[in-house]
Amino acid sequence: MDRGSARQETPPDTTDAAALAPRPTHICERMGIYQDRLLPWLIDRTMRSGMLAPYRRGVVGTTHGRILEIGIGSGHNFAFYGDAAAEVVGVDMSAALLGKAATRASKRRLPVRLVLADGSGLPFAEASFDAAVLTWTLCSIADPAAALAEIRRVLKPGGTLHYVEHGRAPEPGVQRLQDLLTPAWRRLSGGCHLNREMDALIEAAGFRHVGGEAGYAPGPRFVAYFYTGRVVATVRE
Repeated sequence: MDRGSARQETPPDTTDAAALAPRPTHICERMGIYQDRLLPWLIDRTMRSGMLAPYRRGVVGTTHGRILEIGIGSGHNFAFYGDAAAEVVGVDMSAALLGKAATRASKRRLPVRLVLADGSGLPFAEASFDAAVLTWTLCSIADPAAALAEIRRVLKPGGTLHYVEHGRAPEPGVQRLQDLLTPAWRRLSGGCHLNREMDALIEAAGFRHVGGEAGYAPGPRFVAYFYTGRVVATVRE
């Protein structure tokens, strides 16, 4: 779910005694440790749930050719790509998660390229992918409309976007709970929003549904309303 920006710590100059002296741990430093170290571990643990496997299989297993996966995380989708996948290019903003993905990729014959980048500004040429994949990612992107516009830009004509996302539930009571929890949830979960209407976001970006459904998965209802679908870009005017 979504992803914090990766930072690399600079070792202190060992000739500087002040740099080596004990320093108080401030709240910003504790949050940095949480975002850079603990959060990637929590995301990896959460996303390896076996309950998610059927959703991954349904989304990833139908892709083919050169595939762009936004928010690839630690690479839990690798096991579900079929022989029709010629190459998977995975993008994520977390260097820690990409490191885990590289380890998983090394154990499979699937051609994988991993890129540290923001989904809202993809470093790829226009019309360079046959398909794109989003699995529980759009909830955490700061500007989902920009990310979807970028996905549309890099897809070839007739290319498809395959996705499973969690988002806004249909019941008013659950919606109120999602709205109430989202501000704190977002800070603790790498930017994840509980209350985004995923189908509406995707259609507003110029995609047309050719298959999909929505419904509850097992788990707390405020986080378990899943949208799955396959869409193609509408003709640009």
